[in-house]
Amino acid sequence: MFANSRIGRLIFASNLAGLLILIVGALVLNEMRVGLVQARIDSLNTQGDLIVSVLAEGATIGDPEPELIAVNARRILKRLELPPTIRARLYNSNGRLIGDYDLLSDRVDELALGSLEEPGFWDFITRPVSDFLDMIARALQSNARRSLLQPQSFEEELSAALVGERVSGERITDQGERVVSVSLPIQHVSAVVGVLTIEANDVADVVRRERAALLPFIGVAIFVNLLSASLLALMIAQPLRRLAYSADRVRTGATRKLELTSLTNRKDEIGELAISLEAMTNTLFERIVANEAFAADVAHELKNPLTSIRSAVETTERVTDPEAREKLRKVIASDVRRLDRLITDISNATRLEAETARLPNEPVDIGQLLTDLSESYDAIRDEGQPHVRFQREDGAGELLVLGREGALGQIFRNLIENARSFSPPDGEVLLTGRTLVSKGRATVEVMIEDEGPGIPEDKLEKIFERFYTDRPKGAKFGQNSGLGLSIVAQIAESHRGSVTAENRLNSAGEIQGARFVVKLPSANS
Repeated sequence: MFANSRIGRLIFASNLAGLLILIVGALVLNEMRVGLVQARIDSLNTQGDLIVSVLAEGATIGDPEPELIAVNARRILKRLELPPTIRARLYNSNGRLIGDYDLLSDRVDELALGSLEEPGFWDFITRPVSDFLDMIARALQSNARRSLLQPQSFEEELSAALVGERVSGERITDQGERVVSVSLPIQHVSAVVGVLTIEANDVADVVRRERAALLPFIGVAIFVNLLSASLLALMIAQPLRRLAYSADRVRTGATRKLELTSLTNRKDEIGELAISLEAMTNTLFERIVANEAFAADVAHELKNPLTSIRSAVETTERVTDPEAREKLRKVIASDVRRLDRLITDISNATRLEAETARLPNEPVDIGQLLTDLSESYDAIRDEGQPHVRFQREDGAGELLVLGREGALGQIFRNLIENARSFSPPDGEVLLTGRTLVSKGRATVEVMIEDEGPGIPEDKLEKIFERFYTDRPKGAKFGQNSGLGLSIVAQIAESHRGSVTAENRLNSAGEIQGARFVVKLPSANS
């Protein structure tokens, strides 16, 4: 979905960018934090090993059983010089506390009064955030009785050390203080006689510094997301609003066309939408103009025979000569036939577009269609009327196209009627069907030839315009509405085909009649 959509890729990338910044920052700082905590644990282990060796040497006896001398152990513990952030405690083999460095050295909690130094701007910002997160951690611990940062409780740590294991880890104390703890067994004659526990409470500062380092990543991520949201609003929301506004202007009639050059030049879906809407409104505008012109042409074409009929009727009332009255009657009859033909063709032309959109295309055998048409015309042929004959060229094969049989039949009926109206008495209208192959594509070609006077060279294209009725001298009047060939061209185009007109010439270059060539894509290509 994103691979083929430029806007989709933009949305995906812009939303992913902020997330990636946070992920990378968290991973980098997590590695840093783990390294700092591990370094603190290693430091405590080193100090603890030294203290344990001193205690094992000066505060243990082996007769009659290995034992930790509490008085000596407290004396040794009291002489230690430990930094304020480190607390050391001694437990005997039964897990009972026998010495606490803070109590033995009369240490005062210096942190209770807080720092006298003015916090910097960055500390002023990060400390409340860190304290808030610590408060959440303490709340989670009080509810679950086990912090996510605490793999085991102090009691479990002490129990493990009493059986000879060296235990270290990070946890939150019952007072809500985050500490790094190391518990080391004190051994004498391979027996555990006590446990030394050393805790460092400066890990909170490490975590606070870690969170402070993460804040720039969070700020950049927020900035990236705000920037991407602004870009999306600028590149998507505003253009869509402009498209909607322009569409409303077309709907209300304020304008007839969309002019969105700045949007159609875009190389994404917004540009494609703008191009489609612009093309749609242009097509609608052209169709409206065409319908207005068509309505004007229809009114003009209907007015001509009606005017002729009215004049003939008014003249008939004043004429008493039977021969003149008969001529006027024939004029009226001819105009009535012309009106009937005109109304029929107008109905066909207006119905054509609806049928094009509504009816599906199906395989149509043009050879069989032309055979049936030629036979039906010859069956109803009156004496003196031209013959209609269909022939299939050798090797033409099956003349099969995809289309609507009714519309395709109208193409050839209109062309046959047109050819018959220009043919001399007892002439012939020849229909020829064949298949052409060019560049691997097959085309069905049908030629309709007559023996009439032909078509003026400058009218070969104009005859397909609506209401073109410029007829050669001597041609039959009233049998053409001027819409027949226009309907033929329209149907052929709707079937992805074409129709052209040309003159038939003999060897001397003289016109022998007209030829119409219809080309339609073969269904076998």
